[in-house]
Amino acid sequence: KEQEYGTRELALSEAFPALMRKVYLWMTFALAISGIVAYGVATSPNLLYLIYSNKLVFWGILIAELVLVWKISGSLWKENRSLAATTTMFVVFSALNGATLSYIFVIFAPTAIIKTFFITAGTFAATAAYGYFTKKNLAGLGSFLFMALFGLIIALAVNMFLKSAMFDLIISLVGVALFVGLTAWDSQNIKRQLADMSDASQKIALCGALDLYLDFINMFIYLLRLLGRNN
Repeated sequence: KEQEYGTRELALSEAFPALMRKVYLWMTFALAISGIVAYGVATSPNLLYLIYSNKLVFWGILIAELVLVWKISGSLWKENRSLAATTTMFVVFSALNGATLSYIFVIFAPTAIIKTFFITAGTFAATAAYGYFTKKNLAGLGSFLFMALFGLIIALAVNMFLKSAMFDLIISLVGVALFVGLTAWDSQNIKRQLADMSDASQKIALCGALDLYLDFINMFIYLLRLLGRNN
């Protein structure tokens, strides 16, 4: 039994780095898909008009995105759902999200978008590395961050009516801080989940990539709202 345990531990230690690489490769792949689709839609007046002038299409895409996130996250508990099916949903979600993000190429200057992307990438990398390597247990931070997320959503909804520039600035600052925290928390949480190396480890890696993708996208959007105000 000791020999079997040692063999299993060795296999896990060798597989773990590969799975973590998959998390970041899938996340990067999803970001690339979203970026390409967003730019493609932004340079097509017909597609822009279809998405943003037709409420049925716009809300249909948003609802489809929410359903896909729910289904991808639920794949961990669906043993009959294959990894290929989950991956396909992830790719479709990335493309749909790219379509709804196309507005940034219309509203903001290219220099602001490029500058913000690199700032986001640097901030994300540093924060994710902290979450991965820190010995401090960030588990207790999760409940606070998710409560803050709900508060941010409510604040965004309220400001749709108030249309306050100052309130929008505060929301953007809070949004950046919130997703910096969520990036560190998700990074450590993914590491903790993958350490178990269950049969669902591939799906855990894919779901982890989705979490980090959402953290990156949201951090980018809130930083762009701050840094691109004068563009």
